[in-house]
Amino acid sequence: MKALVLAAGYAKRLWPMTKNKPKPLLEVKGKTIMEHIISQFNEIKEIDEIFIVTNEKFSLDFEQWVDEFNSKIPIKVINDMTTSNEDRKGAIGDLDYVIKEIKLDEELMVIAGDNLFEYKLKDFYNYFKKNNSCVVACRDMGSKEEVAEKFGVVEIDKKNKIIGFEEKPIEPKTSLAATACYIFTKEDLREIKDYLAPGNSPDNAGDFIKWLANHKPVHAFVFTENWFDIGSFENLGKAREEFNG
Repeated sequence: MKALVLAAGYAKRLWPMTKNKPKPLLEVKGKTIMEHIISQFNEIKEIDEIFIVTNEKFSLDFEQWVDEFNSKIPIKVINDMTTSNEDRKGAIGDLDYVIKEIKLDEELMVIAGDNLFEYKLKDFYNYFKKNNSCVVACRDMGSKEEVAEKFGVVEIDKKNKIIGFEEKPIEPKTSLAATACYIFTKEDLREIKDYLAPGNSPDNAGDFIKWLANHKPVHAFVFTENWFDIGSFENLGKAREEFNG
């Protein structure tokens, strides 16, 4: 299995803090967000290589960080060659780019680089192996108001199979939020080209999950531990106070 961290955004909502520094390299509790994520990868013996996909602006920052960071698993930075928020490829666009760049044909764990979570990726991986299907990490946010217009919202059946997915709905059907943490089978990854071919959006991974769930099993790994989506100064401050990773 390979692991991929999505880190090609420009984090404009956190400017000036992230104007010249990528969001995943911001520190929380004495470590970068990236380091917290990588430390969880290290607990999964099946992961033998980690990729960080970023843009032209921040590629050197990540290269320097990798050179200085002592990782148990080899890390490679991939520059998607984009230069601004206007020409960025989006989550699925970057995933497609990486698949082609490294000729990937095996299972892949994908984590957005602005995610902090207290559940164990090892448990997430074990759930994936149990179901042998694409899995999405999800958390019940307690009320529909908490997820409305903020997150991808998931509907599941009694066996946690995803039966509905809406990207940032105004009137969500549930309070279960998708957290931009995924594991894909190699067969799932082969379908990305079919998803993109008719012009489907390359921006949100949730749109691909919805498309995938319409014709094959996709399961939700539902966790109860804390999760922080570092998309604003408020959420970053909350993570710096409350995160226990």
